Amino acid sequence: MPDYNPIELMLCAAASVLEDGALVVVGTGVPCAAAMLAQKTTAPNLMLMFEAGGIGPLLPRMPISVGDSRTFYKGLMATSMADIMETCQRGLVDYVFLGGAQLDKFGNLNSTMIGDDYQQPKVRLPGSGGANDLGSLCRRTLVITPHIKRRFAERLDFMTTPGYLTGPGAREAVGLPADTGPHKVITSLAVLGYDDTTKRMQIESVHPGVTVEQVQANTGFELLVRDHVAVTPAPSAESLRILRTEVDPLRYIIGRAV
Repeated sequence: MPDYNPIELMLCAAASVLEDGALVVVGTGVPCAAAMLAQKTTAPNLMLMFEAGGIGPLLPRMPISVGDSRTFYKGLMATSMADIMETCQRGLVDYVFLGGAQLDKFGNLNSTMIGDDYQQPKVRLPGSGGANDLGSLCRRTLVITPHIKRRFAERLDFMTTPGYLTGPGAREAVGLPADTGPHKVITSLAVLGYDDTTKRMQIESVHPGVTVEQVQANTGFELLVRDHVAVTPAPSAESLRILRTEVDPLRYIIGRAV
């Protein structure tokens, strides 16, 4: 049996995507834990940005909101939401972590509602917040999510944040910046990316003990499959130590069930 749980594996896989020196807009919870882990391991010069205005903090502990005072701790700047969004609009931000209740094969996200009636939905979700702006303007969008079939939907009930919309060229056609869009989806079963030609979601690696067939069976649409599907590296002992003792010692994130 592995000595790590699915959340820990997802966090380590997400942290490995973030290269040293990159700028990343993070929210609280799982994205923040992944960014903190990257900053404490392979990307010490990773620049964290929070929607409420904190830029470049050295997080002592996990913040509970994007406006938590810890998101400004030893930071380079204490700005505002307008400044953060302007930085994204100028094309300076490399990564943003987003989430949602549904995503489709082109990486479009729904965090607004479940159902077919906007006025009376089955479930009313939190909405966009800054997700639409961030997903539209940042260079690469990252998603961390449990791999549950209902989340990977053939058709979204509502499009909150654009991915590649309907496919190649669609983002540019509606005026979104070129060379931006979905990049990776890190799940409890696999790491998914996007095919350069079709812009469709594809399997890049499966987690230890998981098969391509299992990933497809838990997805509501057909995934493309790379010619060579790798196995996601298992978390190192040092990464797990840092996760458990420095990033999330109270197990707010890593203690969750998937």
